[in-house]
Amino acid sequence: MNSIRQVPTRVKSRRVETNLGAEREHFDKQQLSSISKAINASETPVKEKHARRIILGTHREKGAYTFWSYALGLPLASSAILSWKFCHVLHKVLRDGHHNSLQDCMRHHSTLVEIGSLWGNLHDKYGQLVSLYTKLLCTKMEFHVKHSGIRPNLETTDEELDRTAGTDINNVFQLTVEVFDYMDTELRLAETVLRQLNTSIAISTLTSGQCRLAPLIQVIQDCSHLYHFTVKLLFKLHSCLPPDTLQGHRDRFHDQFHSLKSFFNKARDMLFFKRLIQIPKLPDSPPNFLHAASLAKHVKPVVVIPDEDEPEQQDDDDDEPEPLIEVSNATTSSVQAQPQQFDIFDQAFGPPNGGFDDRDLQIESLKRDLDMLRAELERVKAEAQRYITQLKSQINSLEAELEEQRAQKQRALVENEQLRMELEATRRRNAEHEGLQTTFIEAEKRSQATEQRYNKLKEKHTELVASHAELLRKSADTVKMLSATQQTQEEVARTKQQLSFEVDRIRQEADMKVEEQKFEMEKLRRELTEKLAEMTRMKSSLQSNEKTGEQLNSSITALQAEKERLMRSVSEKEAELSSLRQSAQVQQSSLQQERDKSVRELGELQGKLQEKSSREEQLQQKLLEEQFALLQGTVSEAENIIQDAVAKLDDPLHIRCTSSPDYLISRAEATLGSIDKVKKGHADYLGNMGDAGGLVRALTQFSHLTSDTIINGSATAHMAPTDHADRLTENCRDCATQSLQFLKELKAKATLQRADPASIRVIIQKILHLGQELRPKGMDVRQDELGDLVDKEMAATSAAIEEAVRRIDEMMNQAREDTSGEKLEVNERILNSCTDLMKAIRMLILASTDLQKEIVESGRGAASIKEFYARNSRWTEGLISASKAVGWGATQMVESADKVVLHTGKYEELIVCSHEIAASTAQLVAASKVKADRHSRKLPVLQQASRHVNEMAANVVASTRTGQEHLEEKDTMDFSGMSLIKLRREEMESQVKLLELESQLENERLRLGELRKKHYEIAGVPLEEASDGNGLSSSSAHAAHSSPKPTKPALTTMRKPALAQKPHLPPKNMFK
Repeated sequence: MNSIRQVPTRVKSRRVETNLGAEREHFDKQQLSSISKAINASETPVKEKHARRIILGTHREKGAYTFWSYALGLPLASSAILSWKFCHVLHKVLRDGHHNSLQDCMRHHSTLVEIGSLWGNLHDKYGQLVSLYTKLLCTKMEFHVKHSGIRPNLETTDEELDRTAGTDINNVFQLTVEVFDYMDTELRLAETVLRQLNTSIAISTLTSGQCRLAPLIQVIQDCSHLYHFTVKLLFKLHSCLPPDTLQGHRDRFHDQFHSLKSFFNKARDMLFFKRLIQIPKLPDSPPNFLHAASLAKHVKPVVVIPDEDEPEQQDDDDDEPEPLIEVSNATTSSVQAQPQQFDIFDQAFGPPNGGFDDRDLQIESLKRDLDMLRAELERVKAEAQRYITQLKSQINSLEAELEEQRAQKQRALVENEQLRMELEATRRRNAEHEGLQTTFIEAEKRSQATEQRYNKLKEKHTELVASHAELLRKSADTVKMLSATQQTQEEVARTKQQLSFEVDRIRQEADMKVEEQKFEMEKLRRELTEKLAEMTRMKSSLQSNEKTGEQLNSSITALQAEKERLMRSVSEKEAELSSLRQSAQVQQSSLQQERDKSVRELGELQGKLQEKSSREEQLQQKLLEEQFALLQGTVSEAENIIQDAVAKLDDPLHIRCTSSPDYLISRAEATLGSIDKVKKGHADYLGNMGDAGGLVRALTQFSHLTSDTIINGSATAHMAPTDHADRLTENCRDCATQSLQFLKELKAKATLQRADPASIRVIIQKILHLGQELRPKGMDVRQDELGDLVDKEMAATSAAIEEAVRRIDEMMNQAREDTSGEKLEVNERILNSCTDLMKAIRMLILASTDLQKEIVESGRGAASIKEFYARNSRWTEGLISASKAVGWGATQMVESADKVVLHTGKYEELIVCSHEIAASTAQLVAASKVKADRHSRKLPVLQQASRHVNEMAANVVASTRTGQEHLEEKDTMDFSGMSLIKLRREEMESQVKLLELESQLENERLRLGELRKKHYEIAGVPLEEASDGNGLSSSSAHAAHSSPKPTKPALTTMRKPALAQKPHLPPKNMFK
C-alpha cells in the first residue's frame, strides 16, 4: 500500500527531470546558435542581440563553461576575421558576463596566447589586429585576477580603488604601473584599427569598417575608467613621494593623455559611434600633479550608451526567446496544489474507464499557460533591459553629478582652508593690536609728563622769541652785506673756472705735441738703428770675404799635399794588384774542383726532381678527379633543385600561388645573365680543369634562378589567359627538360666538351617574351612617353642654360651703359659669377647626359632605349624632376640677377637661388649616378662637374654678399648728445624692435617649415595622379616640355631639397 502511495512522487520527479533535460537541451541549442551567428568569417560587425544572449547565458549557468566548450571548436587558426570577432565577443563576456566568467576564461589563457602569436607572425591586417586584441584580453584577465576588488567592467568606486591600492606606497606604485600597461594595450589596439581604417578603402558606414570599429566601443568604456584610475593614483603618489621620483610616471601619463584625447576626438567625429555611444571630452591640458588643489578640478569622464528604442527583430526561426526562470518547480508546485479528488490508485494508473486523466489536461493547460508566461516574460525582459539601460544612463549622469559635487566639495574644503588661514592671521593681528594698545597707554602716561615739561619750556620759549626778534633785525643787516660779498665771489669762481679750462686745453695741446715729437724721435731712432745694423752687416761680409780668401789659400796647399798622397797610393795599389792576380789563379783552381762537385750533386737533384714531378702528376690527377667529383655533386644538387621546381608545377597546393609578369621578367633576365656566367665558367673549366670553382658557383646560381623562373612562370600562368597560360606552362616544362639535359651532359666526361646551354637561353627568351606580353598595356604608353620625355627635358634644360647665359650678357652690357664706379664693379662681379655658374651647370648637364647614355647602353641589353626607360620608370621620373628643377633654378637666378642689377630686387633672392641651383644640381647628380657603374670613367667627370657647380654657387653667394656690404650704407651711431633718460628710452625702443623682429623671424621659420612639409607631401604623389588632379592633359604636358624655356616644374614631379641641405632622393632599390 505504501509503494502505491509513492508512485505519484516518482512519476512527478521523472517528469521534472524530463523538463529539466529538455530545457538544458534548448539552452545549449540556443547558445550554439548565438555563438555561431555572432562569430563567423563574414566581415560584418557582431550583432548586439547575439552577444546579449551569450552574456545572459553566462548569467544563467553562472559561468562561461558552455561558451568555451563551443568556442574551442571554432577554426580560429584558419580565418583572421573569425578570430577578431571571437576576441570581440570574449571582451563583451569579460565585461558584462557573470563574475565567474573571468575564472573560466583564465583557464584558457594559453589558448589566447597561441592565437595571438600565430596571427602576429603573419603579414595580414586582421592578423595584426588579432595579435594586439589577444594581448589586450590577456592583460585584462591577468589584471583583474590579481586585483579581484576591481570588476572586469571597471565600474568601481573611489573607495574600492583605495582599498585595492592599500596604504603601502609600494603597492600603489606597482598598481599605477599595471594600470599604465593596461591603458597602453587599449590605446595600441585603437590606434592600429584607426590607422588601418585610414589606409584602407573601408569607412565607418560600410560593414567592413564597422567590423573593425565595433570592438572600440568596449575600448572606449575601458579607457574612460582607466584614465580616472590613473589620475587618482598619481595624485595619491604625489602626496607621498617627491616629484623627481615620479617624473617618469608623469611623462608616461602625458603621452597616454594625448593619445587618448586624439583617439576620443577621432572616434567622436565618426558617424558609426555617434548613434551607439556618447564619448566624453577630456580637458585641454593634463592635470597638474604637482599642485594638490588640481584634484578638485578633475572630473571623471563618463561614457553613456544611448537607449535602444526599437525592439529586437528575430531574423531566423530558431531565434526563440530563452527561458530565464525554472518552470519545472512551478509546474511541480502547481500539480501539487491541485486538490486530490481521486484516490491514490486512480492517480497512479489512470481512471478505470480508460479515459484521459485530469492531470494530463492540467499539464496541457499548464503548458499553454507556461508558453504564454514565457512570451510575457520575454516582453518583460526586453522592457526590463530598456529600463536597465535607462537606469544605467541615469546612474552615469548621477555619477557625473556626484563627481561634480565632489569637486565642489574639494573646492569648498580648499576655500575653508583659506578662510581658516585668514582667521588665524586675524587672530594674530588682534593679539598684536592688544599689545599695541598696552603700549599706547604707556605712551599716553609718558605724554602727560611730557606735556608738563612742555609748559615749562613754553615759558622759556616766549623769552627766547623776544630775544630772537632782536637778533633777526641785527642779522638782516648782516645778510645784505653777505649777499653782495657772495656775488663777487661767484664772479671770481666763474673766471677761475674759465682759466682752468683754458689751462687744461693748452696742457692737452702741449701733450699732443710732445707725443708727436716722441713719435718722430722714435722713428729717427729706428732709422738710425737700421743704418747701424746695415753697416754692421757690411763689415761682417767684408770680414767673411777676407776669411774666404784665406780658406782658398789653405785649400790649395791641402790639394797639393793630397796629390802627393794619391801618387803614393797608386804605387801601393799596383803592388796589391799583382798579389791579387796570384790569389785569383789559386781561387780558379779551387772553383774547378767545386764545379765538378756541383755536377755530381746536380745529377742527384735531377733524379729527385723526376720523382717529385711524378708525385705532382699523381696529385694533379687526384685534384682533377676531386674537382670533377665536386662538379658532379653540384650538378646533382642543381638537378634536384630543378626537379623540385618541376614537381611544383603539378602540385595542387601550388595552384593558389600567383605572381606578376614584372617579377617573372626580372627573374628571366637574371636567368639569362646566369646562363652567360655558366657558359663562361664552362669555358674556363675546359681550359683549366683543375679549378672548377667558377663553374660550380655559376651552376649554383643558374639552378636557383632557373627554378625560380619555372615556379614564377607557373604562378604567373595561374592568372594569365588560357592561351598564354598553356604556352607559358609548356615553356617552363621545356626549360626544365633542357636544363636537366644540359646538367646530364655536364655529369659525364664524354659529353662534357659538347655541353651547350644555348637551347636553355632560347626557351628563357620565350618565357621573357610571354611575360612582356602579359604586362598591362595601359602603362606602356605612359612609360614610352617617359622615355621621350627624358631627352626633351634635358634638351629644354640645356636651352634654358644657354638662354640664361645670353640674358646675363645682355644685362652686363646694359649695366655698363647705365652705371659706373663702384656700382658697376659690384654688378660686373655678380654677373660674372652668375655666368661662371651657368657655364658650370652646362658642363654638368653634358656630363650627366654622357653618363646617362652609358647607363642606358650598358643596362638595356637587347631592349630598346624606350623599353629601358619604361622598365626603370621611377629612375626616369627622378631624372625628369631633377632636370626640371635645374632649368627652373637657372631661370629664377637670371630674373633675380636682373632685379638686383636694376635695384628692384633683394640680394637675398640671388643667394637663395644659388642655394636652390646647388641643391637641384645635386639632385640631378644623384639621380644620374644612382644606376651608374662604380668603375665608370664618366662618373668621376660628373662628380668633378658637381663640385665645380658648388664652387661657382659659393662664388655667387660670396660676390653677392660682398657687393651688398659695399653698397649698403651703415648709419653712424652717435649718442653723445643724449641724456640718460633719452638713452634709456632709446634702449627700450631698441629692445622692443628686437623682440618684434625675433617674433617675425620665428613665425617665418614656422611658415617655411609648413611650406616644406606641404611641398614634400605633394612631391611624394605619383606623376600620373598629380597630373590628373591638377587637370593637366597629355597635350599640355608635351607642350610644356617641348618649350625651350622651362617653366616652374610641377610639384608632382619636382622633388626639390630643402635650402642648403642634402637633396632628398628615393633609395636605390626604387629605381631597380
